[in-house]
Amino acid sequence: MTSPEDAPAPELSAAASDLRMATFRLARRLRAQRAVDTMSDGQFAVLAALKMHGLHTLGELADRERVTAPSMNRTVNGLEEAGYLTRTTDDDDRRKVNIELTPAGREVVEETVRRRDAWLESVLADLDEDEREVLARAAALMRRVAER
Repeated sequence: MTSPEDAPAPELSAAASDLRMATFRLARRLRAQRAVDTMSDGQFAVLAALKMHGLHTLGELADRERVTAPSMNRTVNGLEEAGYLTRTTDDDDRRKVNIELTPAGREVVEETVRRRDAWLESVLADLDEDEREVLARAAALMRRVAER
């Protein structure tokens, strides 16, 4: 049980709530900028992880995305059927199956990132230099908070 002295100050609670909501809204706006409208955020996250970190097994992808293996299997099946990734048997361990991006999958990730960056650049262009500087500092702080 917390004592009144341990409770966060009301202004800290309000700041936390404002930051959470602003971050959520910005993330939603960025997620809307995608190359394939029918692709879910979870599907895109798998493609982006493969582009950034290279091939993975199904279990490694499930761990990375914090979902169950059966759930990841369904996601991978859909992406494989769409031609965005492939499964290949590992050369060294025939029991192991590696999942990797196809050129079409890489193109989806690159185009989605390009669209998201372009949208954000257009928004930043409407801000003055001081506002962009504040956001640059805030981005560094948000990265630090996210790494905790």
